[in-house]
Amino acid sequence: MRIARCVSISAADAAPFYGVVQGEPGHETVAAIKGDPFFNGVEPTGETHPLEDVRLLAPIIPRSKVVGIGRNYADHAKEMGSDLPTEPSMFLVANTAVVGPGDPVVLPEWSEEVSYEGELCVVIGRICKDVPAEKAADVIFGYTVGNDFTARDKQRTDLQWARAKSFDTSKPLGPWIETDLDVEDLRLTTALNGVTKQDGTTADMVFGVNELVAAVSAAFTLLPGDVIMTGTPAGVGLVRDGDRVEVEIEGLGTLANPVVRR
Repeated sequence: MRIARCVSISAADAAPFYGVVQGEPGHETVAAIKGDPFFNGVEPTGETHPLEDVRLLAPIIPRSKVVGIGRNYADHAKEMGSDLPTEPSMFLVANTAVVGPGDPVVLPEWSEEVSYEGELCVVIGRICKDVPAEKAADVIFGYTVGNDFTARDKQRTDLQWARAKSFDTSKPLGPWIETDLDVEDLRLTTALNGVTKQDGTTADMVFGVNELVAAVSAAFTLLPGDVIMTGTPAGVGLVRDGDRVEVEIEGLGTLANPVVRR
């Protein structure tokens, strides 16, 4: 099931709502549901919109946190000149960094080296702590596509990665959350201005989704709507004003965002 968060484009003051995306590509509709699916479940209202009549928003604005995972693909660790971690390497991201599909990624004035990182993202469905790996599926609501834009120059110079990884608009998520998906071996590609730069598979993750949920929940209490970004394959590169970055994950869809400097 694909859960989207969206707003009608026909009314300037329309409020965001959640809905279930249905139908074949090119003929999708969004069936509105009551309230927030993280707390109310999925209960249709009976209202349906053609997909082209709504604007997709970030499918979730985490209530507490985004947890990033670094160096979780061997080829990416190699291109960054880093050793493979012996346990998941984590960093926290402010929820104010999250934007949705189509939203501009605004390059901060204090950085000259911002890069893209296409990633599979895990969305947590219920409050949990110390989840065993074999029970991870019980606490996962679903999966979405993410792009971990990073200010590389500040990542190198700052003692912590908060500024480099959490600047406003640096974490696009979307286009929706897929609740039923086998993520063991999904192709992940990132295109910059139509040219493929990253082409990997989730099968190459050093730590799989279940291991990551276990490790992250051992460190932090996870809340409904929290997001774990699972790392990126090789091929990261810099962006500049006017670029367009598209991250596509098999079975999930495509997350596209323009890049601007203001």
